[in-house]
Amino acid sequence: MATEIVMPKLGMGMEKGTVVAWQKQVGDPVQKGETLVEIRSEKIEFEVEAPEDGVLLDIAVPNEGVVPCGTIIGYVGSPAELVNTDSSHVTQTTAVAVAAPPQKKIKISPVAKKIAEAAGLNIDSIVGTGPDGRITKEDVERAIAAGSPDVGPHVETKPTTATPSVAAKIPQENPQDLSAAPSEPVKVFVTGVRKAIANRMLQSLQQTAQLTITMSADVTDALEIQRQHGERIRERYDTKLTVTDFVARATVLALLEHPQVNSVFSDSEILQHTGVHLGIAVALDDGLIVPTIRNANRLSFIDLAKSVKSVSQRARSGKLHGEETGGSTFTITNLGAYGVEYFTPILNPPETGILGVGSVQDQPRYIGSELQRRSILPLSLTFDHRALDGAPAAQFLGTVKRYLEAPIHLLL
Repeated sequence: MATEIVMPKLGMGMEKGTVVAWQKQVGDPVQKGETLVEIRSEKIEFEVEAPEDGVLLDIAVPNEGVVPCGTIIGYVGSPAELVNTDSSHVTQTTAVAVAAPPQKKIKISPVAKKIAEAAGLNIDSIVGTGPDGRITKEDVERAIAAGSPDVGPHVETKPTTATPSVAAKIPQENPQDLSAAPSEPVKVFVTGVRKAIANRMLQSLQQTAQLTITMSADVTDALEIQRQHGERIRERYDTKLTVTDFVARATVLALLEHPQVNSVFSDSEILQHTGVHLGIAVALDDGLIVPTIRNANRLSFIDLAKSVKSVSQRARSGKLHGEETGGSTFTITNLGAYGVEYFTPILNPPETGILGVGSVQDQPRYIGSELQRRSILPLSLTFDHRALDGAPAAQFLGTVKRYLEAPIHLLL
């Protein structure tokens, strides 16, 4: 019996999805667990895997088709099966013999693919620097700027005023030629994830009263725990401790002490959550996603650390589970890896607060009367002033600081 492939629903807010690209054609053999089709929601892209061995019997929704969640988009089954896509339509398919083994799939982000196609660039020649060798927009732009030998036959040699080619827009720098005309900027259409992020961030700023306060925490002792016990924890629990893990645990414990921060402002009432559903902002090739660790308050320090890494890795590879793509009650965003110290994070609606984590800086600090070199972590808390006043927000941030500076309490 044919197995239906349906548009999945990832998260409460997802109502429809877009078929980005089928990785198989009708009649192609498939293996259970093999990527069958790439899907895009407003937040992320992800891969739908074949539920069983067989062949792709029918494609009900073609590439770029947009349908509601739960809609049948294709069928997988045995080669000679009949597939009923509705009461009046019957499709019969047979397997197509494949003489050569299937080519290895090239992972590339949609934005990168569009730029490469517009420039006539052969993506086979590009080395991807993203997760699992995924080709990013930056990889394609570097290949074009470097004058890849595969850019040529497909590039327009006579671009029109209305639709100049991408290759024509890339600056051809020549410091010797001062008379060269200024180059035109590269146009990147705002669609998919980028468009969804733009809309949500504008909505966040327009519909909330956002204020950011900052504080620093001395994480010298926390980093010493990481140094002394990190290898043992990695061997025993198969996870590597990071600053984000300490911050995540401190945040969860602080939210339990300050439930007003773990809340949502809704019309004339404030809804305080009893459980902490922690959002972890993850940067993707062409946007940002906030996967959710549900009931983070029930997890031990090590389990929380493992969960942070697990959802972050699956977010980058597009393999998040449905319950992990929404419903967070508080978010952490970390720009420390980029050398950023203090910054102003924007609320992830409808949450009341978001904590920004900066880069650890070594600074001289007095411990009693002794001047010591200490590791200082910048923290930036943005909160919705409609739901929370400055004093309780500062108290919450102070509690996060207290836990980070006495890390033994994070382990208990």
